[in-house]
Amino acid sequence: MTIFQSIVLGIVQGLTEFLPISSSGHLVIVPYLLNWNIPPAQAFVFDVLVQVATLIALFAYFWMDLVEIVKGVVKGLVTKKPFESINARLGWLLILASVPAGILGLFLKDAVEKAFSNAFTTALFLFGTALLLVIAELVGKRKRELKEITWIDAIWIGVFQAISIFPGISRSGSTITGGMTRNFDRPASARFAFLMSIPIMIAAGLLATIDLIKLPNLATMLPVFIPGFIVAAITGYLAIRWLLRYLVQHTLYDFAIYCVVVGIITMVVFYIRL
Repeated sequence: MTIFQSIVLGIVQGLTEFLPISSSGHLVIVPYLLNWNIPPAQAFVFDVLVQVATLIALFAYFWMDLVEIVKGVVKGLVTKKPFESINARLGWLLILASVPAGILGLFLKDAVEKAFSNAFTTALFLFGTALLLVIAELVGKRKRELKEITWIDAIWIGVFQAISIFPGISRSGSTITGGMTRNFDRPASARFAFLMSIPIMIAAGLLATIDLIKLPNLATMLPVFIPGFIVAAITGYLAIRWLLRYLVQHTLYDFAIYCVVVGIITMVVFYIRL
């Protein structure tokens, strides 16, 4: 991997991690379309680092929310009233919502890793993301606010997040869909989707880091990957900020159309190269 490739893929990760168009899918498709033959070991290291970068972006944007949630959870435990405040309840529901993806990830790890190396399969899953976004708009009544969330909502949205373990199925797109099909409005669905991604991203990052530190040539790769790490964090922060504002007055249809177009282009290129 070159520094240029690192920067391009860092921007791709930062934008697509939070826009409902699938970051994992784009990290497969973009190198494929550009005919970049990045060694698997380097791709693994880079993917772990940019995931951490986008996690930093999440903490940077939502740090005030997270502080209030942690304070609420701690206060609830101390007073033995763990679900009394909105923030305390939200904290526990975010953890509950992360359970389905964690369980599914453990059982389907090998299948997911195979899918990650296949651009054609990833393109097919992009159509799945488009379908989810359309369903969200058609089914959702958009009447509820985040403070009204219940444990049933959390589990329901968590199941949608579990679907996104496959590359091409957007994590933000599927979880926003989960929220909207429970009749939350778009901004509330997106906010919960971003917050609930934090526990699963931390867990995935820790597991990947264990494998990462075992690599013998890690130190030689880092200078190339650092620029990508930086731009992923910056673009991730900007993507969160932009999307939350965008969804106040706009639908998800444009993102669905984008996923279909990219999926078709990828499949056409795949057949041309056969």
